[in-house]
Amino acid sequence: MGLNSTPSSDRVHIGFFGMRNAGKSSVVNAVTGQDLAVVSDVRGTTTDPVSKAMELLPLGPVVIIDTPGMDDEGALGELRVKKARQVLNKTDVAVLVVDAAVGMKEADQELLSIIKEKEIPYVVVYNKADLLKERQPEGEGEIYVSAVTGEKIYELKEKIAALAVTEEPKLRIVGDLLRPSDFVILVIPIDKAAPKGRLILPQQQTIRDILDSNGVSIVVREDALRETLESLGKKPRLVVTDSQVFERVAKDTPEDIWMTSFSILFARYKGNLAEAVAGAAALDRLSDGDTVLISEGCTHHRQCDDIGTVKIPRWIREYTGKELKFAFTSGVEFPEELSSYRLIVHCGGCMLNEREMKYRIKCAQDQKVPITNYGILIAHIKGILKRSVQMFPDVAAELRED
Repeated sequence: MGLNSTPSSDRVHIGFFGMRNAGKSSVVNAVTGQDLAVVSDVRGTTTDPVSKAMELLPLGPVVIIDTPGMDDEGALGELRVKKARQVLNKTDVAVLVVDAAVGMKEADQELLSIIKEKEIPYVVVYNKADLLKERQPEGEGEIYVSAVTGEKIYELKEKIAALAVTEEPKLRIVGDLLRPSDFVILVIPIDKAAPKGRLILPQQQTIRDILDSNGVSIVVREDALRETLESLGKKPRLVVTDSQVFERVAKDTPEDIWMTSFSILFARYKGNLAEAVAGAAALDRLSDGDTVLISEGCTHHRQCDDIGTVKIPRWIREYTGKELKFAFTSGVEFPEELSSYRLIVHCGGCMLNEREMKYRIKCAQDQKVPITNYGILIAHIKGILKRSVQMFPDVAAELRED
């Protein structure tokens, strides 16, 4: 992915839901102007959620998600419905497609209740309007369309675009901490776990945000940080590091320079930094036999010394001195039942959109399970957490002095 591409996690996620044969896939294709979804007269052709990143006018960069029928049957059908419900957790705008000739079914009403409960902006689309002899007046949040004739598809796109607009200002990754021409040093270790020939997404996005703020980004490996600081001739505003070399970077960075990690910045950008900082304190309350859930938002090839499955469990055991159990999830899988865990340690969430990341945090809050993330946990273990969040006074104030 290039620096000019909008990451999927930063795109508006538009989910299309409904019963089998309501014409969801046909509506998807009509809205996108592409044969994005398979269309068939056979009920339940869509068997798994299908996602596509694209440009949708008049909205811009979006992810379109076509889901299986919510009234699918049998054991496999239940799994498909579960996956479709999971899509709601990352949906910014929900499009509920109803067969206009049949009308709202009980399952449609149940789905609409879930959408409202999750406070997801939505529109109810009565498809196959061309088959109706007469229509009921459109209510608020409703529209009659025909995917076959194209009737009111443009109006539907405008409704979706209007629902996606929010008046809340979007948080910056780092830009709100900077002044024009400020230097920011990014410390990026290049080891066997680093992808060949490219930077990972949080690093790319942080560089872009610095450029958008008229700042200057300086990228170095951890063994070049001290020399770089000495040779700059100007004090950098901030040093941002990969969490795995947090301790070394803290030692090499003078106390009068802000220092933090990509993971901590992303906890603020699309999660809840204060909650994650408070969650790290649960490390000190773990007991023998407790289970820690380690969750990642992406799926990737595991290295022999993988941070999520190897390094973090090792660091937690060494820090606590306890006999602990560990559970692991990745990608879209995140348990609905969390009460068996005493702590959740999540990745930075760069591959998840803000809604899904906040959904996971809310699940933990509702079930009173502490949740933190990789960088915050590592900073806590190394005794540098307060320093790592000092540029966020409200959060830093919550931490007690050692």
